[in-house]
Amino acid sequence: MTVKEFFTFKDEKVKILHFCWFAFFVSFFAWYNMAPLATTMMEDMGWLTPEHIAALGILNVALTIPARIVIGSLLDRFGPRIVYSGLLIIMSIPTFVFAFGDTWAQLMVSRLILGSIGASFVVGIRMVAEWFPPKHVGFAEGIYGGWGNFGSAAAAMFLPWLGLTLFGGDEGWRYAVAFTGLVCLIYGFVFYFNVKDTPDGRSLIKPKRTGAMEVSSWKDMFQLIFWTIPLGGALALSAWRIENMGFMSVNVLYAIWVVIGLVFVYQIYQILKVNIPLLKKGVPEDDKYSFKNVGALNSTYFANFGAELAIVSMLPMFFQMTFSLTPSTAGIIAASFAFINLLARPLGGILSDKMGSRRNVMLVYMIGITAGLVGMGLIDSNWPIAVAVIVTVVTSMFIQGAEGATFAIIPMIKKRITGQVAGMAGAFGNVGATVYLTLYTFVTPQQFFFILAGGAFVSFVVCYFTLEEPKNAFSDDYYMSEDDLLLEEESLEEEVAATKESVYAAKRKID
Repeated sequence: MTVKEFFTFKDEKVKILHFCWFAFFVSFFAWYNMAPLATTMMEDMGWLTPEHIAALGILNVALTIPARIVIGSLLDRFGPRIVYSGLLIIMSIPTFVFAFGDTWAQLMVSRLILGSIGASFVVGIRMVAEWFPPKHVGFAEGIYGGWGNFGSAAAAMFLPWLGLTLFGGDEGWRYAVAFTGLVCLIYGFVFYFNVKDTPDGRSLIKPKRTGAMEVSSWKDMFQLIFWTIPLGGALALSAWRIENMGFMSVNVLYAIWVVIGLVFVYQIYQILKVNIPLLKKGVPEDDKYSFKNVGALNSTYFANFGAELAIVSMLPMFFQMTFSLTPSTAGIIAASFAFINLLARPLGGILSDKMGSRRNVMLVYMIGITAGLVGMGLIDSNWPIAVAVIVTVVTSMFIQGAEGATFAIIPMIKKRITGQVAGMAGAFGNVGATVYLTLYTFVTPQQFFFILAGGAFVSFVVCYFTLEEPKNAFSDDYYMSEDDLLLEEESLEEEVAATKESVYAAKRKID
C-alpha cells in the first residue's frame, strides 16, 4: 500500500481505515481531556491539589486494563462495528459527569470509568486486520494507531484554547471537557452506520470457545496464566497508591483487593475451562501457535505504549514547571511528543512491512527507545528549550514507531484470536502506564525517564530471546489452518441464513 493509495477514498478498505483511525482519534481526544486542563481545574475548584490530579492520572488508566481484555473477547464474538460504536456512545456518559462534577467522588468515579475508552484501540486493530493483507497490514495498522493517537495531542493543543479563550470564565474547562463527550456520542452513531466488519465474501472468524484465549500446549497455558497475573497486580497497585495518597480508607482498599483476587481466580477458571478440553483432544499441528510471541509483544507494549501514556500524562506539567511556561504554551510544546504519532507509528509499520524481518525492526526500536529516554532524563532548566523539544520528538519517534512495529506483528500470531491477543498486549500497555505513573509519584521527572529507559531495555532482552518471525509475514493472505477455514465457512453459512431470515421476515410484514 502506497501513500497515494491511502488517499484513494473510492477503495472500500481505505474508507474503512479512515473511519477507524478517526474513531480512535475521538477516543483519545476524550480520554486525555484532563491533562492539558489540570492546572486550570485546580485554580477553579480551589480544593483540588496536585495530589488529586496525580490520583486522577492513575485512575485514568487503571480500568483500561481489564477493559481491553473484555473488549478483545467481545469484538472476536460480536465484531468490531458493534463494539466500537457502543463503546464510544457509552463512554460519552462519564465524560459529561466528569465535566460537570463538583465533588471528589464524582471526579474519581467518572474518571475511573472513562478509562475504559482506552480499550477502543483494540477494536480497530481487529477491523483493520480484516481489511488489509499481511504485506500491507503494518502500514495500515500504523496509520490507524498513529493518526488515532494524535487525539491526545489534539486535546493538549486545542482544549486549553477552547476552555480558556472560546468559552472563557472560571468554568470554561468544563465545557471543553463536555465537548469531547459530545464528539464521542455523535461519532459513535456515524461509525455504526458507515462501516462493516469484513469485505464482501469474507466472514469474521470467531474463536472455537469464548471466555479465555485458546493456547496450543500445556506449557503455553501456564504461560498465559503467568502473563495474566500482572493485569490484576496493576489494579491492586493502583488501589494501594490511591489509599496511600489518602483518598480511600484501608477497609475499602482491602475490599478492592478481595474483588480483584476473585476476578483473577475466575479468569484462571475460564482459562482452564476453555483450554483443558482442547489440549486433551489435541491441537492439530497446523493450528498451533507459540504463546511466547504473545508474551514478547506484551513486554514491548508495556515498555513503549506504557511509557507514552505515562509521559503524555505528565509532560505538560513537566515543561511548564521546568521552563516556567504558561499552561497553553507548555501544552503545545508537550504535544510535540504525541504530534509525531502522525508519522512515527505509520513509519514503524512501513519499516516492519519493508525491511524483511519484523523481529529485527522490533529490536532496533526498543534499543532506540532506551537511548531516547536516557536523553530525556538529562533535561533540566539549563537546557535550551529547542534542544529539549528535539530530544522529546526523537524519543517519541522511537516509542511510537515501536508501537507500530508491535501491531504489525500481532494480527499474524493467530488470526481468529487477534482481538484477544491485541487486547492482552494493549492491556499490558496500560499495566505499564499504571506502574510507571505510580512510580512517578515517588521520584523526580528526571529519575522517572531513567526508569522508563530501564523498562525498554528489559523488553529488548525479552524480545531478543523469545520473539520469532511470524508465518506469512509478507504474503497476500494470513496463515490459515484447516480449522480456521472450517470456522470461516461456518460463519459465512450463519450470515447467509441470517440474511435469508431477514428477507423472509420483511416479506411477511409486506404480506
